[in-house]
Formats: sequence, C-alpha cells, structure tokens
Amino acid sequence: MSKGEAAPAGQGSRNLFLRVAAAAVLAPLALAIAYAGGWLWSALVTLVAIGLDVEWLTVVAGRERRVVISGIVALAAAGLCLVESWIDAAFIVLLIGALVVAALGQARRGWMAGGFLYAAAAQTASILVRLDSRNGFVALIFILLIVWVTDIGGYFAGRSIGGPKLWPRVSPKKTWAGAVGGFVASLVVAAGFVIFDFGKAPWLLPLSAILSIVSQLGDLFESAVKRRFGVKDSGHIIPGHGGLLDRLDGFVAAIILAAILGFVRGAMDGVGRGLMVW
Repeated sequence: MSKGEAAPAGQGSRNLFLRVAAAAVLAPLALAIAYAGGWLWSALVTLVAIGLDVEWLTVVAGRERRVVISGIVALAAAGLCLVESWIDAAFIVLLIGALVVAALGQARRGWMAGGFLYAAAAQTASILVRLDSRNGFVALIFILLIVWVTDIGGYFAGRSIGGPKLWPRVSPKKTWAGAVGGFVASLVVAAGFVIFDFGKAPWLLPLSAILSIVSQLGDLFESAVKRRFGVKDSGHIIPGHGGLLDRLDGFVAAIILAAILGFVRGAMDGVGRGLMVW
C-alpha cells in the first residue's frame, strides 16, 4: 500500500511499526556510510540508483532484460567515474546509457529513458554533494534531515489535524495540514543548524524551505507516475515503506536541486569547478 492510500486501523499500525523498525536499522547504516564517504558512499548510491532504475522500468513497462542490463552497466560505470572525480566522463557515460536504453526499449521508450535519467541524476547529485571538499558530509546530513522531518512532520500533522486534501486525485490521503507541518519541521531543523553554527540563517532557512517544498513535490511526482500506470507500490524491498522509489522520491528531488544550487552558488563565488553546496 502506498503512502497516499488509506489502510485499515490494524494494518496501519503494523505498517507504522515496520516503517519505524526499518528506519531504525537503515538510517544509522546510511549515515555511517555517508560519513565514511569515498567509494563506500559511491557504491551504496550506485546500488540504490540501479534499484531505482529497475523499479521504474517495472512500473512503466516491465523488466526488459536488455534495457535492465544496459542501465546497470551505465550506472555502475558512472559510479566508478564519479568516485574518481571524473565528472565529465560520468556525464558522457550516462548520456550514452540513456540513448542505449531508449534505443533498446520495445515500448514506452521515452518513459524508460526518463527513468534512467531520474536514477542517474539522483546518483550524480548524491555523490557530488558528498564530494564537496568544504562541508560535503554536513550538507548531505542537512538534506537528509530536511527530507526526513518533512516526511515525518507531514505524516503526524496530516493524521492529527486532517482537513482539505492536497491533491486527492494523485495522493488521496495527503492534506494541506500535513504539507504545512512538514514545511515547519524543516525550518526547525535549519534553525538548529544555525544555532550550532553549521551555517548561516540567510542561506539555510530559505534553503530548508525550498528543499522541503521540492521534496514534497518529488513525492507527488512519484505518486502521479504510479497512478498513471495503475501501480500502488514501486516494490517491496523495504518493510513498511514499499520500494526504493516509494521511500526516496522526496530525497531524489531534494538532492538534485541541492546539487544544482550548490553548483550555481559555487560558480558565482568562483570556487573550484563551481561545486559548493554549503
């Protein structure tokens, strides 16, 4: 059952327990690997990107072997390039991969190529943000926390307050109260980073607001894609959460935007290749 679907009371409680249990195991592991950085983080991100691509293909057209293999090879090669900071080479590999996926697809080629680019963008942004030599780990943690508290704040605010639906045709259970609750929670996280001197308020507060909104839009986008193809969950790999697409939709949108903003900000300040997320 997807995040936007209603559930019986007993099943809802069980799903909540599974979500908390899975998060208690996976979140510390992900944070430890993010802290280690280097090839460990790149390997994890690449594996997740491959999972995103496979799930997307399953949702939109089923798993076509040649397309799946092409996507795996391209994403793995790009991951190797990125961990060595061969950014231009990674972009070339991913562009070729998208063209090959589109050429090999038997049906819905545009959707297949789009899914590959979605996974590739998530992979590239996640690795580049961590590679930021100034504060890559802190920036990554900030983005993760913004996405997490937006999701958690939205969940509890939506359940406790209720009210008008946000976009009932796409996500029947999401409410405006939940959206505002998640947004406010993201500002609290940003304020905490400012208080502990991990960044400046004029930059972090607007950034947290933007990332919170974008993460919610990413969630709605993934829900719209599943609705388009009549699918409730993208997969069942994470207990209580569904598939990787179900769990990481908000993060994918937020990390991509953060990488773009960091590149633009770094370019304006004349820092290195332009990559400065913090």
